[in-house]
Amino acid sequence: MNINRRKFIKTGSAAVAGSVLIPPLIQSCQNLKVSENVKSYLDHFEVTVEMLQKVISTAMSRGGDYADLFFEHKISNSLGLEDGKVNRAYSNIDYGVGIRVLKGDQTGFAYSEDVTIKAMLNAAKMAAAIADNPGKFEKGNVVEKMPEEFYRIDKKWEDVSVKDKIPFVQKINDRVFSLDEKVIKVNAFLNDETSYVMYYDSEGKLTYDYRPLVSFGVVSIMQRNEQIENNYSARSFRKGFEWLSDDVVNELAQETVDKTNILFDATKPKAGEMPVVMGAGGSGILLHEAIGHTFEADFNRKGESIFSDKMGKKVAESFINIIDDGTLINNRGSLNIDDEGNEVQKTYLVKDGILNSYIHDRISSNYYGVDPTGNGRRESFRHIPIPRMRATYMETGPHTREEIFENVDYGVYVDNFSNGQVKIGAGDFTFFVKSGYLIEKGKLTQPIKDINIIGNGPQALADISMVANDFLIDNGTWMCGKGGQSVPVTCGLPSVLVKKLTVGGTSA
Repeated sequence: MNINRRKFIKTGSAAVAGSVLIPPLIQSCQNLKVSENVKSYLDHFEVTVEMLQKVISTAMSRGGDYADLFFEHKISNSLGLEDGKVNRAYSNIDYGVGIRVLKGDQTGFAYSEDVTIKAMLNAAKMAAAIADNPGKFEKGNVVEKMPEEFYRIDKKWEDVSVKDKIPFVQKINDRVFSLDEKVIKVNAFLNDETSYVMYYDSEGKLTYDYRPLVSFGVVSIMQRNEQIENNYSARSFRKGFEWLSDDVVNELAQETVDKTNILFDATKPKAGEMPVVMGAGGSGILLHEAIGHTFEADFNRKGESIFSDKMGKKVAESFINIIDDGTLINNRGSLNIDDEGNEVQKTYLVKDGILNSYIHDRISSNYYGVDPTGNGRRESFRHIPIPRMRATYMETGPHTREEIFENVDYGVYVDNFSNGQVKIGAGDFTFFVKSGYLIEKGKLTQPIKDINIIGNGPQALADISMVANDFLIDNGTWMCGKGGQSVPVTCGLPSVLVKKLTVGGTSA
């Protein structure tokens, strides 16, 4: 069967009201022996091993040190509910190949939405222009790399129709309204995404990945007298349609109503420098933004990060361990391979308070003479891979949550962040806190809301004096932006005590 890919994309993109279909696989004519798994991906992208080798040879023809091909076929669907009805539906199909050539730490890159041999060779020639030392490239043997399986699913999203998804979005609307008479409006969404990825490089490595992703969320808007408040709850995983259930609907509905209700009696604390207890789970976004980015190797390689000269040195208390992990089962931030075809792993960035590793892609790992950590990530085939986090979290500590509170005479407890700004190199940050509690004489007292937390990430890390044993991953819809690219991530944290941060509230 020979299907014109552009015709397929045009047809598939119009399938807003129904399921998106993938065409039957086309049999490749390549003669080299590969497994049925690899063959299915070659057929999916309508290419052969010989074609891949020819494109790589062209990419390396100007004397590049290394080249790779990143094929991607992504199917995205979205449903939205407002005013009691599912009134928005969107589907998109994206397809193409990115071709990268490395010469030292310089990158040549081009992409094509057409994977015919002619189009790929033209893109390869453009990427090859980063180098100017023509030489003969000797293609090696194809080495097939079987990826890990960190997200097995039962039912693929591309096999599910819109009519099968709508009831869950409608149920969460109805459930939120049933939980509290103060609810005046509900917004809800259900997004799913399926990506087929194939990777081949000038070293002969050939590998692939199938990446499902689902995000389900709800906003409750409630009114008490003249006061209107809102809050948001969501979950996101690399799971299939089987994940959706009435239990998920009930959990999200109850959570968003509870979080909104807190705000009605919340006030602002007095502004100033004080101890801050970061709650388990979602507070990990501060760890990700204010600290995690400063561990990314490109910032350190260029001397832009405050940690660029601190490898092997003490940066935190000895009971603090910070990890970036791509191996958590069904986690939003996990990958079977990174976007450079490397194995992912659990990487200790800080081990027993000592800076242990940066977050590496291929360029930085070569620069530092270390193995890649599986953190080369890109938004799509239209982008180059750069060092990016996956699931970033702090391990459990030796204290209890109650012990932490007992050590605070006056401070704040925060666990619900909405947005913020970070100066990545130095780690200076400002975060907006949606809600939390005042801590007075070791006890949680008055709810608080709409405050800013201001500080410096590396200093905040050094000022963490207690870490509880209540570690929690926040499985929300976190996205990480860097270099004009966005990728899905997760974060986590046990409850921690930061000795002092600036809290922006009311005048003292």
